[in-house]
Amino acid sequence: MLVDDVVITVKAGNGGNGAVTFEHRRGSIKTPPDGGNGGNGGSIYLQGSLQISDLSQFSYKKKQEAEPGISGKKSNLYGKNGEDTIILLPFGTEVRDGESDELLFEIVDDQQICIVTGGRGGIGNKEFTKKGYHGRQEPQEGLKGEERILHLIMRLVADVGLVGLPNAGKSTLLSVLTAAHPKIGAYPFTTLEPNLGVMEKIVIADIPGLIEGASKGKGLGITFLKHIEKTTLLLHIIDRTEPDVFASYKKIRTEFTEFSDSLAKKEEMIVLTKKDLMTEKELKEKVQDLKKTKKQIITFSTYDEESIEELRKILIDAVKKP
Repeated sequence: MLVDDVVITVKAGNGGNGAVTFEHRRGSIKTPPDGGNGGNGGSIYLQGSLQISDLSQFSYKKKQEAEPGISGKKSNLYGKNGEDTIILLPFGTEVRDGESDELLFEIVDDQQICIVTGGRGGIGNKEFTKKGYHGRQEPQEGLKGEERILHLIMRLVADVGLVGLPNAGKSTLLSVLTAAHPKIGAYPFTTLEPNLGVMEKIVIADIPGLIEGASKGKGLGITFLKHIEKTTLLLHIIDRTEPDVFASYKKIRTEFTEFSDSLAKKEEMIVLTKKDLMTEKELKEKVQDLKKTKKQIITFSTYDEESIEELRKILIDAVKKP
């Protein structure tokens, strides 16, 4: 099951305590302070990664903590700093304040962003002598690390989104265009979560099949509609075996319109699949019916290398990558 919306707590490490110790010298009554400083607590950073596809890592671990700093020791030994924690997130993840739900930022690249800072280590009593202090000093505790609640909302970042009714052939199309290997079956809802593939730097997302009422939560519903909003281009896949291809097209378009204006206005092309199973007359009739959409129509067969290459070129031209 796709996990794309979670609330977690992030806690930076506390600083280690400063040591209050004294050097014992044989034959001398002087016992100068020699306590070392505590180490700083580790911070927590967020970083985007293509290796992470959703937020399932937080399903059973809602609190992420960095290491605390180690306390100082005698002989002016400083405590070790706590290790920083780096949390990898999918590109397109919105990071919101967990209390106000204010958008803080969006993960758009692999830059590390510090979200909570570790506490500073406490000062050992050796340091006091350097600053003009004399006599015994009270231990100085390390400062507490920052802690906050985050609301993470993931939206897929893809150049092309494959959409259509269940079992329209989206997963098959993804597998022939890219190196992705989604589960493929001859029955609806084989795909239960989005699959990603890459073709010539173009990221293609196979969005699970939508049905009438998806914008109101039916079927796999709005769980996946929101992931289509960030795509540059929609590739609307229609199975040629549909008795009324235009009606099939309108079913999905209605869900787009009811879900959001931005989704309804997104650039779109139509791919009519399994053209190898149609006569020339049938193909012409289906294409003519779809021309009412006023969209570019591409006929396609997974068994026709020429149509595969043609579709690749169309997508590369439509989604120009540097």
